[in-house]
Amino acid sequence: MKILGKFPSTRLRRVRNSDWVRRLISENNLSANDLILPIFLTEGKNKKEKIKTMPGIYRYSLDKLSSILDEAEKFKIPMIALFPNTSNHKRDHNGSEALNENNLICRAIKLIKKKYNKFGIMTDVALDPYTSHGHDGLLHKGKILNDETVKILVKQSLLQAQMGCDVIAPSDMMDGRIGKIRKALDKNNFKNVQILSYAAKYASNFYGPFRNAISASNNLGPNKKKSYQMDYNNNNEALKEVSMDIKEGADIILIKPGMPYLDVLNKIKNTFNYPTFSYQVSGEYSMLMKSIEEGYFKKEDIIIETLSCFKRAGADAILTYFALEAAKILRQK
Repeated sequence: MKILGKFPSTRLRRVRNSDWVRRLISENNLSANDLILPIFLTEGKNKKEKIKTMPGIYRYSLDKLSSILDEAEKFKIPMIALFPNTSNHKRDHNGSEALNENNLICRAIKLIKKKYNKFGIMTDVALDPYTSHGHDGLLHKGKILNDETVKILVKQSLLQAQMGCDVIAPSDMMDGRIGKIRKALDKNNFKNVQILSYAAKYASNFYGPFRNAISASNNLGPNKKKSYQMDYNNNNEALKEVSMDIKEGADIILIKPGMPYLDVLNKIKNTFNYPTFSYQVSGEYSMLMKSIEEGYFKKEDIIIETLSCFKRAGADAILTYFALEAAKILRQK
């Protein structure tokens, strides 16, 4: 067989032939330092509840938190993210439980801070875990009130900071809330409390299992959350959102969802070169877990591959329900 042309003097396979050389030239490396562990909380005692829509993930009552926090500490997870499953009788139209200094999140922050000091605590700032209608803001005649919601989010942020939270994470997508929260934190001597802004959060179908995990209402109306979360058809709009939040004082920005939006993550990281996180959300997790359970994927391989994709696209860290599994796999390697 005649080969046309001169055979290439550069053979890229030469630097793929052995494990040692592949490790030497690897452009991105995943480690436990890249992982943030979301944890769901529930009221009551002695509870570790299965979440039907998220295989292997549980809701923990506060007295059961040590079982997962000990693991997070052992495998050197840098930060945990807390999400409450608020009792139905504590939810109302205005989400008033968000400002209760004895609510589930506040009690959790204080408890964790007393017993653990090796990782940061990130808390969600939004009203959807507390409202009877399930929206992230105040609802009036079918519309979400932006400025009125921001006033409550500022109070919610201050309360969580007072309890000892390290990172405030507004996930509501109201306009202007980052600047208002930053100003209030600084004024009240919480200058070192960080703000992680859900800067580009899309109105996605991938959030379904999460809503079940926090028992949030799905009766959101015909527009659901599209009047405040981003249209998944848009890319450049994300640049505007991120630019505004950086100018208003965000320390870290987050892109959500994860893998279906790696193009957005990459564009934002390359444009702003700013601390940028991504969230491998509940729908992504559940799809992968179902495929793992059916034997379509080998668990260890698919977890590390998907999380490595986030790093390749530009993520400095990843919120993922696989955080503990990934940390264990990486340690074994």
